[in-house]
Amino acid sequence: QLEALGRFLEEKKQEILEATALDLGKPSFEAYLTEILLCKNELNNTLNNLCYWMKDQHVDKNLMTQLDSAFIRKDPYGVVLIIGPWNYPIYLLLGPLIGAIAAGNCVVIKPSEKAKNTGRLLAESLSCYLDSDCYAVVSAGVQETTRLLENKFDYIFFTGSPSVGRLVMTAAAKHLTPVTLELGGKNPCYVSDTCDVRNVARRVAWGRFFNAGQTCVAPDYVLCTLEMQEKLMPALREAITEFYGSNPRESPDFGRIMGQKEFQRIRALLCSGRVAIGGQTDEKDLYIAPTVLADVLPSDPIMQEEIFGPILPIVVVASMDEAIDFINERPRPLAVYAFSSDCK
Repeated sequence: QLEALGRFLEEKKQEILEATALDLGKPSFEAYLTEILLCKNELNNTLNNLCYWMKDQHVDKNLMTQLDSAFIRKDPYGVVLIIGPWNYPIYLLLGPLIGAIAAGNCVVIKPSEKAKNTGRLLAESLSCYLDSDCYAVVSAGVQETTRLLENKFDYIFFTGSPSVGRLVMTAAAKHLTPVTLELGGKNPCYVSDTCDVRNVARRVAWGRFFNAGQTCVAPDYVLCTLEMQEKLMPALREAITEFYGSNPRESPDFGRIMGQKEFQRIRALLCSGRVAIGGQTDEKDLYIAPTVLADVLPSDPIMQEEIFGPILPIVVVASMDEAIDFINERPRPLAVYAFSSDCK
């Protein structure tokens, strides 16, 4: 089944690229890298290590097991439900699926209803590669998914927002079903005064604006001194131009926002701080330019939620200690980024 999944990725490569382009305006290079290549890497790693993972793990004996053979044997959970997101609609669905198959589980696969073209491709094609008695794709909206969660599963893997994650956890609790939640977060990026400004700008711009900012581990905001903010601005402008040209709207390498609702939400955040770079929007094209906001205050709207779009706010702090306090006062993020030439 794992090898069959590999054939799906290879034989349906063009269809995957086309579907993600229709759903997200995702550039072909981004789609191939993040949707296909990452899945292939996961598959190869699993196939190369599966025999080792399946072996019993012998452990030390204690007083209660002196007369026994003590080992850990890994058994399948049973029937697994995987609910995928829309931002990486192939990889973040098939990645968990690879693990579930490798562990010997049957799986119900629920693609995001927002990525309609990708979901349709999975529903129509996966059954041609995987055993339909063990693996099923369910195309469902919010109401249907709510009813789906009323069933007892042996394990649930959910990727998405914290608000929906709470609903999944609540539904799973009724059956004492174990759950893995891969949720979002506001990932801080601290930039010290001792760093290579151009290198930092290129890395931050790539991480923030890749997939039009719709990545859960993207740097969400920058913390730096006022002096570093002034140095970063021209470097970020140069990096954005290097990656997407003088007019990112015409660049084949810059994606679009997923749907009107997300577009309206993200555009409303542009009122925070001062637009230093970008800021252009086109509702019809679902386009929001790579944007940098300067002089953002902690109380501004953009600092109250995960952005999940191509906007990078910069919050000025006086020191590294203030930046650490700022981060610690807020909910735990998925990732923290720090740039400095000082090993401390």
